[in-house]
Amino acid sequence: MGQCGITSSKTVLVFLNLIFWAAAGILCYAGAYVFITYDDYDHFFEDVYTLVPAVVIMAAGALLFLIGLIGCCATVRESHCGLKTFVLILLLVFLTEVAVVVLGYIYRAKVEDDVNGSIHKVYEEYNGTNSNAQSRAIDYIQKQLQCCGIRNYSDWRDTRWFETSKNNSVPISCCNVEVGGLCTGSLTRHEELYQEGCEALVVKKLKEIMMYVIWIALTFAAIQILGMLSACVVLCRRRNDPAYQLLITGGTYA
Repeated sequence: MGQCGITSSKTVLVFLNLIFWAAAGILCYAGAYVFITYDDYDHFFEDVYTLVPAVVIMAAGALLFLIGLIGCCATVRESHCGLKTFVLILLLVFLTEVAVVVLGYIYRAKVEDDVNGSIHKVYEEYNGTNSNAQSRAIDYIQKQLQCCGIRNYSDWRDTRWFETSKNNSVPISCCNVEVGGLCTGSLTRHEELYQEGCEALVVKKLKEIMMYVIWIALTFAAIQILGMLSACVVLCRRRNDPAYQLLITGGTYA
């Protein structure tokens, strides 16, 4: 029964190490996705520390790749030192992912205040030229999120750009592509414009991304608990009975 438990634990460990390699890639992708998204929405953030969870989760991904390498070698060779190192690094990554979850919830709660405090400034600096970073950012989110203005299209009347253009229209990026026709952004034909404001949609998008990172961290944290338990079973069994057979026939003890 004991030998069966050991073999099962070692088999689980080998399988988990393969999962850890895959997880390393997924975590790094998740972190990179947050960075790319932040680049698109950075004008709506005042606090750059919102990126901290993304940095941490990418570091966890790099450590997971190392864990997979150490874990496979230590499990196959049944290296006492290797398995201890495996458990310690796995514990470190587990604590890192717990930190990601905590930070994710903290910054997720701050997203709305952050966006609310900066979006008015960004709209005020819009000038409609491609050389202006704020203009590019606003045109991008209005097309991407299919929205217009801060709360609705009428908010454009209060902007400096509307006053200087004097044509009673909003940017072309406000035009609803599903309506069709030749939309010029004119407020006299407001039915051709996106009706929803961008502020709520930007907040919603950023919160979804943060929750995406949180769920990934939680999922792999749960898998790592199983990995630590399996490694501890192998370590305890080896200490009590060092004569059990290796998973791979012909292996040697470390």
